[in-house]
Amino acid sequence: MDPTLAGVKALVFDVFGTVVDWRSSVAAEVQALAANKQITVDGAKFADAWRAGYAPSMNRVRTGQLPWTPLDGLHRMTLDTLLGQFGFTALPEQEIADLNRAWHRLQPWPDSVPGLTRLKRQRIIAPLSNGNIALMTNMARNAGLPWDCVLGAELVRHYKPDREVYQSAADFLDLQPADVMMVAAHLGDLRAAKTVGLKTAFVARPLEYGPAGKPDLKADASVDLSAKDFNDLAAQLGV
Repeated sequence: MDPTLAGVKALVFDVFGTVVDWRSSVAAEVQALAANKQITVDGAKFADAWRAGYAPSMNRVRTGQLPWTPLDGLHRMTLDTLLGQFGFTALPEQEIADLNRAWHRLQPWPDSVPGLTRLKRQRIIAPLSNGNIALMTNMARNAGLPWDCVLGAELVRHYKPDREVYQSAADFLDLQPADVMMVAAHLGDLRAAKTVGLKTAFVARPLEYGPAGKPDLKADASVDLSAKDFNDLAAQLGV
């Protein structure tokens, strides 16, 4: 193990794309609903369009156009604009609300649960996500994610990459920033964490955006450790 990483006491994780496969999970739920309604919908395109609203909606909060709004609320705003575009008309409110909770039911990548379980033996592990606490808690229960606690944007009413989110991970765990490692498949997340003083680990998820997607594939200067998956991450950290 790199001796500069020996002091890492906690690992905090980006979740959407890093821990769970949001695209396939959402696409499957959309396809199931479309089949039930006897309409033809490309579930993957719907998932991509829904995710495309993610950053712009958070930016509306960041710039003051919207008051603080948990991610479930932002997801619902985007969903409401998409339903008619994709042919979902006159859905009952209960079905719309249930579809919005598809994000609570995302499935983990195959290495996520075994890798997290292994890391948990020697380190604190927690999400550090833009997802709200209810979303992260329900996802953990559904997917078997063995978090020690749930951290994230809602606790400080800021969305990543605002520095307050990264600093809060150290503050809530009563650690120094350098004692905390941010794990993500997205280099922008890691760069922001690095500016606050967190250690950083990059885990590529080549299929996050589907076979034609363009995810981050190689670490850059913001990365302290690069791993092929969570089991490799654990091995490199001596677990």
